[in-house]
Amino acid sequence: MHRTNQRPNAARRLFGVLLASSFVLAAGLPASAAAQDKASAQKVRLTTSMGDIVLELQPEKAPKTVENFLQYVRDKHYDGTIFHRVMDGFMIQGGGFTADFQQKPTRAPVPLEATNGLKNDRGTIAMARTANPNSATAQFFINVVDNAMLNAPNPDGHGYTVFGRVVQGMDAVDKIRTVPIGNKGPHQNVPTTPVTIIKATLEK
Repeated sequence: MHRTNQRPNAARRLFGVLLASSFVLAAGLPASAAAQDKASAQKVRLTTSMGDIVLELQPEKAPKTVENFLQYVRDKHYDGTIFHRVMDGFMIQGGGFTADFQQKPTRAPVPLEATNGLKNDRGTIAMARTANPNSATAQFFINVVDNAMLNAPNPDGHGYTVFGRVVQGMDAVDKIRTVPIGNKGPHQNVPTTPVTIIKATLEK
């Protein structure tokens, strides 16, 4: 059982950690038909196995990213997924895999919106992506500390799109960030006991 508690180690492994899987399944799911809801559905509740997390989204700062995230919520994409990467002193990442590490199909990626003025500070939610800055689909992460090195322009020249923040449930986030972790096949920093997103629901 291995736990990563030191921020320098996390920073050195940054680009291997926040990259969404390069084996994205392009399933061609239907595009959003509910853009009109984005202004009235700016909060999302993640009901997890370690407590509820309420997110306040900011469509005025990252409109395409927020609409994309809300459509995944409406489609129940996140229900039954896990936080598959957890690094205390860095972030918790989820939204892409089931408990048996089956990768869920995604829609087309959304363009990077990292220069919107929002920062990767503690309690913010941002999109994971591959080395391609315009590759974010469904995976996201919640910053558990201020991660200035993720802001645009960061060492890769692009940064990571912040599109909201935790307004309730940071105690649950803090519980998740300290769970025991290990390796599972090619995946590192995996909770030894799955941390599940039971459901994600819209809150008006």
